[in-house]
Amino acid sequence: MQVLHDLQGERHMTIDINKRMLEQHSEHLKQEAAEKAIVRARKEVEINGCGTSGYTIKEGEHRGITVGHIKRDPAKI
Repeated sequence: MQVLHDLQGERHMTIDINKRMLEQHSEHLKQEAAEKAIVRARKEVEINGCGTSGYTIKEGEHRGITVGHIKRDPAKI
């Protein structure tokens, strides 16, 4: 009787381990899917477009202004 009880305990422990591993794997897949969704939703910015060294604002009140542009005095070049 004791042997049967021990085998049932081992089976129960194995089931718990498998369940925990499946839950961890499932959580890992969910996290990867969320990261991929963020990467797909991200919009790239155009830097060095049209010969500038900064980012040109495309919408809004300041449309057409170049931000972060590196300006050098031609006399010093």
